[in-house]
Amino acid sequence: MANETERLAGFLYEIGLLKRYKRTGWLVAGVNAPESIADHSFRTAVIASVLAALEGADPARAALLSLFHDSQETRLTDLPYLARPYVEKAPNEQVTEHQTRGLPEAVAALITGAVAEYEGKDSAEALCARDADKLECLIQAIEYREQGNRNTQPWIDSSLAQLQTPSAKRLAEQTQKTGSLAWLTQALNTPRNPEDLP
Repeated sequence: MANETERLAGFLYEIGLLKRYKRTGWLVAGVNAPESIADHSFRTAVIASVLAALEGADPARAALLSLFHDSQETRLTDLPYLARPYVEKAPNEQVTEHQTRGLPEAVAALITGAVAEYEGKDSAEALCARDADKLECLIQAIEYREQGNRNTQPWIDSSLAQLQTPSAKRLAEQTQKTGSLAWLTQALNTPRNPEDLP
């Protein structure tokens, strides 16, 4: 048990690397201070839960799949698409199996199961999580464009092309029409008391 606990503590430190590792595609686009992998995974999990609720899937499961969808990047880093034809990468399931070796059985099963489901693309939750990954990238590209980076359109286009669920496609359309701070104006103009709503 002590050895499993020691391995689990190490795993939690390893996952913390995702807070420091930057998303390299944005460096290619010329973004000076890109988001971390953890930043991306957090909003992806939120989006996955929203998409799952809209699509009649399990929001908690979709969020869980999203939390672990890039966890292998503690060992692989975030390889940009430009590098992929030149680098032979181990499958995510294999990396996850190595990461979770020696962890308590219930924890290892939780994580390896989430990664296998995400990579398998068979469940409604996996489809929502995969769409959330692309939709988060699209939204981030729009935000970087609004901050002055003119090189993000290819990320918007490739993300749009990969969306599968009707809810993700609708949200993608809306996010392109809505500026990233439109929510602020709406929040400031919404009465605080429910009885004051029109």
